[in-house]
Amino acid sequence: MNSKQKSILKISIPILLSIVAIWYSFSIIPIENLISSFKEANYTYVLIGALLGLLSHLSRAYRWRFQLEPMGYKIKLGNSVMAVFAAYLINYTIPRAGEVARASVLTNYEGIPFEKSFGTIVSERIADMVVMLGIIFVTLLLQFDFIYEKLSESISLYKITITAVSIVIIVMILTRIIQKGNSKIILKIKSFVNGLLEGVLSIFKMKKKWLFIFHTLFIWSMYVLMFYVTSFSIPETSDIPFAAILVGFILASFSIAATNGGIGSYPLAIYAAFSIFNIPEDPSIAFGWIMWTSQTLMIMFFGGLSLLYLPFYNRKISKTNF
Repeated sequence: MNSKQKSILKISIPILLSIVAIWYSFSIIPIENLISSFKEANYTYVLIGALLGLLSHLSRAYRWRFQLEPMGYKIKLGNSVMAVFAAYLINYTIPRAGEVARASVLTNYEGIPFEKSFGTIVSERIADMVVMLGIIFVTLLLQFDFIYEKLSESISLYKITITAVSIVIIVMILTRIIQKGNSKIILKIKSFVNGLLEGVLSIFKMKKKWLFIFHTLFIWSMYVLMFYVTSFSIPETSDIPFAAILVGFILASFSIAATNGGIGSYPLAIYAAFSIFNIPEDPSIAFGWIMWTSQTLMIMFFGGLSLLYLPFYNRKISKTNF
């Protein structure tokens, strides 16, 4: 398979998944019921949720500057903010293209080499992944009995034990092979793993590492609060247990990687999570679509403004400096 075919697949598969996911969600909830839920939603909570999401994105843009300062780059906050919003918007077209575009903004307007700015984005994603794993761990810890009970209803303890032991054995074998192996593939894996570890550890070498950690925790706190507050917009989801919020948030976050910006997959992920807690289908899907739509409209607005204003902003800065 050549590079052109791979590129076509990278673009077409997420689009196809989005179409299937949208079709399937509308097969669960009649379109008139979804429209009714949108009309009856309390948009005060939706707007507060969108504001919390906006704060998380602004914090992400501010945090990015901490990673660039040790390399001798002090970027303008305006460029950082607009690069982040532009990246989110572009991710709706081609998955992960936003990260490339985000690094390119700094290359074009701040003169930072692409590989350096892109490296900070990779490091940032590693930090986010660590926090996400922490959220998953806390969710499992707080709701272990409930989750175990729900899983044991469909999966036997014997199967769970066998699966867990098998995973541990496979991980141990693969770790041993990687440690001892010297083939090209294994060396690439070693390099990748070492790079990940270096990226995580580099955070603790920053001069402003505690501010970086604070903003990282703040970003994810806003994400969870955004999800939680928006749940009050629909009466049927306003009194669901916080465990459902956490599980729904986790699955919804992973769904964003499945399709462009979570189109179609985001509401289905929430529906799958809420079904564990016996929350009815219609409000689950409706909440998913309201949640996704509010955040998407916010990204489209600020992302679109960013793409339009970036050249004028930097032209104005250049004239001022001159």
